Amino acid sequence: MTIKIYTKTGDDGQTGLFGGGRVDKDDERVDAYGEVDELNAFLGMVRAVEMMPRIDEVIVPIQRDLFSIGALLATPDHEKMREQLSKARLDDARIAELERAIDACERELEPLRAFIVPGGTPKSAALHVARTVCRRAERRVVSLRRTVPVPEVVIVYLNRLSDLLFMLARVANTRAGAGEVTW
Repeated sequence: MTIKIYTKTGDDGQTGLFGGGRVDKDDERVDAYGEVDELNAFLGMVRAVEMMPRIDEVIVPIQRDLFSIGALLATPDHEKMREQLSKARLDDARIAELERAIDACERELEPLRAFIVPGGTPKSAALHVARTVCRRAERRVVSLRRTVPVPEVVIVYLNRLSDLLFMLARVANTRAGAGEVTW
């Protein structure tokens, strides 16, 4: 059986949520998981630009995590959300993995003494764009949390991820021998 990419069910400006229910496409829940989806797409672009295996290997599991986060945000049913969270492996141990990756980057870099102007190599520039998209996604999720339950780990994850993306951008420049421009 072939699945059609167009269903026509969204032609009226609404979309279906994971686990049931329909909302307008500009609903804050859709906005939040849409931002997470955009971040995931930017990370795909990061992997496609100037392949750097050690950086790209860190990003692939993050992209899988972002699919899980998107599913969580698209799930209005609390029980289904708990089920998704248990499958997602989004927990304190995963946050600790992100922190270890940040620490590994720090060991490879000169200490930060000034703000870094985004840019450098295409890989680094793409990581900086992903970082800003991550911050926007985090803001949307924080806004969503005001009206619907959102697992705290999602906000912590996005916060830590933006820090990691910043560090990976610096590492990409360092490994390529490109200097950083400071503000």
